[in-house]
Amino acid sequence: MSQDTAPQRTFDFETGEVLLLDKPLTWTSFDVVRKVKNTLRIKKIGHAGTLDPLATGLLILCTGKKTKQIDLIQAQEKEYTGTFRLGQTTPSFDLETPVDAELPYEHITEEQIRAAAQAFTGLIQQTPPLYSAVKINGERAYEVARRGDTAEIKSKEVTIKEFELTGIALPDVQFRVVCTKGTYIRSLARDFGQQLGCGAHLTKLVRTRIGEYRVEDALTMETLEALRPPRPEGEAARPPRQQKQRRPEQRAGLEYFQANSTPDATDSVL
Repeated sequence: MSQDTAPQRTFDFETGEVLLLDKPLTWTSFDVVRKVKNTLRIKKIGHAGTLDPLATGLLILCTGKKTKQIDLIQAQEKEYTGTFRLGQTTPSFDLETPVDAELPYEHITEEQIRAAAQAFTGLIQQTPPLYSAVKINGERAYEVARRGDTAEIKSKEVTIKEFELTGIALPDVQFRVVCTKGTYIRSLARDFGQQLGCGAHLTKLVRTRIGEYRVEDALTMETLEALRPPRPEGEAARPPRQQKQRRPEQRAGLEYFQANSTPDATDSVL
């Protein structure tokens, strides 16, 4: 049963719930946690696996005693769908930063593209993006990157269990990936482009599954509002206040994406 039928069921967030949410575009995982915490007045809450601001899809939140399950959920395999664009690279390996190089891709055949996907199936070495939450000397890597500095990030072993190409319409390649914890799909885009010799970056990413939890069973942020508990009896109602437009690009470093997107794609209210 979809969690989007949530208003028909009873939740006990203080005792503990595993809450599935469909993260909106440009929201950070912290944005979602804060929104849920404030809306539902939950004291103890955390998420089981970060999603990048430019990714959408399944984000799992645990509340109350269920926060003890976060590590267990994070360790489960993950499934993503999305799109790589061949022939262009960006410093962030996605649309957060502008294109910094263009290379010809028209000569690449479908056979070569499918062979490249096979090269990244199984146990591989992968280097996380500099634009990531990896810590470098106690500092988040993306903070280093947004200052314009560089730093060395160590590679690590990850497993790509399935790498299926679901559509090829050059320069775009659509895919489905099943992988282990810690895999960066943006890094896979970069490595995929390097394997083909034409560069690539990620233009779309949706997390569709974590273990047995699926995005089609997730709540939307709009449905979440219907779960807002009534104000405690005797508590005075607060005077209405003007809602402020949320500007995620200031926190998430999305100035370039924001400047090249339609307002409706990124503006929302927290």
